[in-house]
Amino acid sequence: MDCVFCKIAKKEIPAKIVYEDNNVLAFEDIEPKTKVHILLIPKKHISSTADLKPEDKELIGDIFLSAVKIAREKGISETGFRIVINHGKDAGQTINHLHFHLLGGEKLPFA
Repeated sequence: MDCVFCKIAKKEIPAKIVYEDNNVLAFEDIEPKTKVHILLIPKKHISSTADLKPEDKELIGDIFLSAVKIAREKGISETGFRIVINHGKDAGQTINHLHFHLLGGEKLPFA
């Protein structure tokens, strides 16, 4: 498999990792759109939201709890943050590995 996020999870490609556990890896986006822009990925390869299975429920919960923990550590939990998932090319998904954008550190426009 030639997935860049899988390679980051396997430490084959360097990244500025901010959080890691058995199931989740979080790292700084290389093209940040906000002052804080962290990508959270499941270590298990899942191409997109459409590929989620019932057995992935706990994993998705882990990702959200990890995002909240990172938001606290980055000092954005009080002022506000956004968690975004892009599904498919029309929505801006450029890497076919499910990932979550944690955005904050400044006032964000309403979506």
